[in-house]
Amino acid sequence: MPTTPCLLWLRQDLRLRDHPALTAAYRRGGAVIPVFIHPATAKGEWPRGAADRYALHQVLQSHRDALRRRGSDLILRRGEPAEVLLQLVAETGAGAVYWTRRYEPASVALDDRLGRRLQDEGTEVRTFGGRLLLEPGEITTRTGGPYQVFTPFYREALRRLRPSKPLPAPRRLRPPRRWPRSDHLEALRLEPRIDWAGGIRTSWTWGEEAAHRRLRRFIRRALADYETARDRPDREGTSRLSPHLHHGEISPRQVWRAVASAQALGSTRELDSAQGYLRQLIWREFAYHLLVHFPHTPEKPLRPQFGRLRWRRARGALRSWQRGATGYPIVDAGMRQLWETGWMHNRVRMIVASFLVKDLLLPWQEGARWFWDTLVDADLANNTFGWQWVAGCGADAAPFFRIFNPVLQGRKFDPQGDYVRRFVPELADLAARWIHAPWQAPASVRDAAGVILDQTYPRPIVDHAVARKRALEALSRVTR
Repeated sequence: MPTTPCLLWLRQDLRLRDHPALTAAYRRGGAVIPVFIHPATAKGEWPRGAADRYALHQVLQSHRDALRRRGSDLILRRGEPAEVLLQLVAETGAGAVYWTRRYEPASVALDDRLGRRLQDEGTEVRTFGGRLLLEPGEITTRTGGPYQVFTPFYREALRRLRPSKPLPAPRRLRPPRRWPRSDHLEALRLEPRIDWAGGIRTSWTWGEEAAHRRLRRFIRRALADYETARDRPDREGTSRLSPHLHHGEISPRQVWRAVASAQALGSTRELDSAQGYLRQLIWREFAYHLLVHFPHTPEKPLRPQFGRLRWRRARGALRSWQRGATGYPIVDAGMRQLWETGWMHNRVRMIVASFLVKDLLLPWQEGARWFWDTLVDADLANNTFGWQWVAGCGADAAPFFRIFNPVLQGRKFDPQGDYVRRFVPELADLAARWIHAPWQAPASVRDAAGVILDQTYPRPIVDHAVARKRALEALSRVTR
């Protein structure tokens, strides 16, 4: 049995249960030293956005407390991960470093480089899965290449998927004889100096236990109606687990097993809804599959011809979109929900993305960067895939000529206007008939509701019919 400590390098796997790297470190037999490193710089990668950093502060605090309850601790450091880990190996006499694999291009390069350096120093290195149900390289086409269409990828994933029972958390972790120095959590400078995060603070409870409570609540209250309610932002019809999956407070295997178990006990309707939700987990796998095989896509379109599309340069329109002041209530509600809570309903994400890319003819990269800075679930694979899907330039994408009408989308998915009333309260007194197009309401109706166009609420910054025609003309120049 080895007597040297093992460094457990934590990143987006901040949980105790179903943690393959943690379980292996525990079974190794020596002391386990959990370490989290916040990079001083982010060379070659997208640095964490502001909302993500705020959420990470809360997650780290919760995870450190959980580790301490098991006789362990969490060492926090700020710096370049390779240098910090090499320094910690020297400080602690660690004979091994274990970690969970990540799949972003910069992370893959770092893992390869770091693994070689540690092994050259005589340190045991082991990496583990846990972020995904399947490793991205496990699924290939018959010719050995990557899939670019979801349906055959989905079929192959279902054929291969046999999620095993999630691993239990170790009861206690053996501590080292002497703990190395740890920075204070505040020294990582994750929280904002000016507190703008009040809405995020009241919208989310962080930590592994909170993630499992949210999963149980979803299964109990919403899973049976998921297929019919998931597109309704005015209802609690989705799991809202994406931030917890992003930070690794819960594993996709745990979610899959819990939903599949509920599916096995349910009615036919519940079976269909559960399968619909499990399909969404495989969409997440597909996004990572694409990022690994096409690492340029966070910046450039997968379909190169879309690099020739002539975008507008309208900073004022971009700012109106960011602030939720476009004059289209469903768009503005979504953008305000994002700013207030750090999250946005998936149907509304598609609506606001279509509006930016097609109504405003602004680059999808601008939207991806704004989401990256404001989402608590800012995930490079999913963010990239989502924006390229809406823009029509990615794999299995919605065609560019599919342009959402924001008024019709609002009326279909928020029929009574409850979602809009929550996040655009200046329209709260408008009847459902008018709430998604307040400029069409008679002046007397607007006056009675206290809505004064361009004073209490803006007129539309663009005419959708005109914008749609302009977008299709731009597309025709690309595809000609």
